[in-house]
Amino acid sequence: MAERSTAAVDVADNSGEQPLTAKADQSTADGVAQNPERDTDSDEGQGNGGTDGPGKKASPPELHSGHKLARRYRLEECVTRLDGFSSWRAVDEKLRRAVGVHILPADHVRARSVLAAARSSALLGDPRFVQVLDAVEENDLVYVVHEWLPDATELTALLAAGPLEPHDAYQMVSQIASAMAAAHREGLAHLRLNPNAILRTSSGQWRIRGLAVNAALRGITSDTPQRTDTESIGALLYAALTQRWPYENDAYGLSGLPKDIGLIAPDQVRAGVHRGLSELAMRALVNDGATASRHEAPCTTPEELVKAIGEMPRIRPPEPAFTAPPEYQRTTYQQGTYGRPAPRPGVAQPIAAPPLPLQSRTGKALKWAVSALLIAALGLGSWQLADALMDQGGKSDDTNKTQTQDGGDKGPKKPTSGTALAIKGARDFDPFGKDQSEKPEGIKNAYDNSPATYWQTDFYLSPRFGNLKSGVGIILDLGKVQQVGKVSVSFMGETSVELRAASADAGAEPTSFAAYSKVANGSGTSVTLQPGKSLKTQYLLVWLTQLPPDNEGHWRGRVADIKVTS
Repeated sequence: MAERSTAAVDVADNSGEQPLTAKADQSTADGVAQNPERDTDSDEGQGNGGTDGPGKKASPPELHSGHKLARRYRLEECVTRLDGFSSWRAVDEKLRRAVGVHILPADHVRARSVLAAARSSALLGDPRFVQVLDAVEENDLVYVVHEWLPDATELTALLAAGPLEPHDAYQMVSQIASAMAAAHREGLAHLRLNPNAILRTSSGQWRIRGLAVNAALRGITSDTPQRTDTESIGALLYAALTQRWPYENDAYGLSGLPKDIGLIAPDQVRAGVHRGLSELAMRALVNDGATASRHEAPCTTPEELVKAIGEMPRIRPPEPAFTAPPEYQRTTYQQGTYGRPAPRPGVAQPIAAPPLPLQSRTGKALKWAVSALLIAALGLGSWQLADALMDQGGKSDDTNKTQTQDGGDKGPKKPTSGTALAIKGARDFDPFGKDQSEKPEGIKNAYDNSPATYWQTDFYLSPRFGNLKSGVGIILDLGKVQQVGKVSVSFMGETSVELRAASADAGAEPTSFAAYSKVANGSGTSVTLQPGKSLKTQYLLVWLTQLPPDNEGHWRGRVADIKVTS
C-alpha cells in the first residue's frame, strides 16, 4: 500500500481542504511547499472570512447591492467577503445576463497578479473553463468579470447525494484532465482545483472555474504547478468514487480518511468501485516519485494523466432501464360467449354451434354485387391509364420534367451528368465564433481526394457545439458559376450537415452566413447532398450542424473528403 505524499501536511483545524504542493504568501518554515489557507469558501463565495499574510492590510471595498461598475455591471448579491476582496453575483445590463464579479482595492497586495491572471485566462478561450469576460482597473478598484452558469451544479453538491457512477466519474476525470493539460500547454495553472471549482452543466459537460484567478486572489503559487494540479485531479476522482476526501481532515462536506492509516486505494474504502478508476486516482495522488497503487507508474502532469486515461478500456454508460410491459391478460370471452356470464365451476355450459356458411340468397347477391364493382373499377382504371399514355405520347419534348424534394412541380430540370467539378479553393467558415476562424491550417485535407487525411474542427463540449454557435463549415470555390448536381461528403463519425449555396450573381465570395441559402441536408458518415431543384453557383458552403464524439469526452467534426459533380 502506498503511503501518503510528504507534501500532504496535516492541518490543525477541521475546516480545511487538501494540502496541496502549493504555497501562499506565507511559506512553512521547513520549506515544504503547501497551502496554508484554511477557508471552506466556494470559489464563487460562501466564505467564512479569514486572513492571509500581507493582503489583510487592505480593507474590502465599501460596496452594496445595486452598485454599478462601469455603468454596466449591477451588483446583486455578495457571495464571498474574504481577505480584502469580495465576490458577487451581478447582472450585465448591457447584455442582460448574469455574471460573477471579483472585486478588490487597486492598492491590494495582489491586485497586479489578479489582473495578470485574469487576462491570461481570458486569452485561453477554452470553453471547458468558465470564461473571464472582463478585467478592469478603475476608480481605485480592480474587478474581474466572469461567466455565471445558473444551470450548472458544483461537484460538492453532486457528492452530497452519493458517489458518482463509474461512467460519470470517468467522464469527469477525462474532461478535467484534458482541459488542464491544454491550460498547462499555454503556461496556465489552477492550483485550487477542488469540488467547488468543478461544475457539471445541465447537458452533462464538466467545466472548471477560477483558472489562475482563484489562486491569484489568495496569493497561492507553486514551484511544481503541473504536479499540484495533477494531485488535485486525483483527489477529485478519489472523492467522486468514494464520497470521501483523501486526507485526514474533513473538507467540502466530505469525511476525511481515518487517521494513522495513510492513503488507501478507493476500492479498499468502498465496495464496488471501478478498479481501473481506483488505480488512476492513486497514480495521480501518489505522484511524488513513490510507487503508486498496484505497481503502476505515477502521473505527475495532466498530460500523463490524459495518456493514462486513454490507455484504459472505455467505460460505457449504463444501459437504460426499461419498464417491463404488464403481462398479457387473456380474456375469458370466446366465440359465441361474448355478453354471457362467465362459466361457473360445476355448471354445464351449452356449446356454441359453429357459424353456418353464407349460402342464402342475400349472401349470393352480395357476392355478385362486389364482383361487379371490382370489374367496373378495373375497367375504369385501364381506360384512364391508356388515355394518359396517349396524352404523353403526343408531347414531344417534355421528358425532363421532375419534382423537387418538397413535392412541388418546378418545371424542367437539367439532369445531373456526374462530371466532377474541380474545387479551386476552400476556407474555413466560422461566422459565429470568437475569432471567426476554425482550424484553417488543415483545410486542404478536406478535398485532396485522400480519405486518409481530414480537416477537423475544434473540440466542443456537446454535439451542438457546446451551445456556443449553430455550426461551422467550409466554403468551396468552384472558380466560376457552374451547374451543381450533387455534393458528396465523407466524415469520420456520424455528422449532420447542410449544403448551402451563394447566389449565382454573387460577384465575390460572400462573408455572411445569411448570404448562403440551404439547398439540401443529411447526416451520416457518407452523405450525398443533392439540391431539390436546378442549382447554379460558384460558392458552396458545407455547414456542419451536429458533431460526433471524439472518444476523449468531447465532440469534434472531421471532414475526410468532399466531391462536387455537375
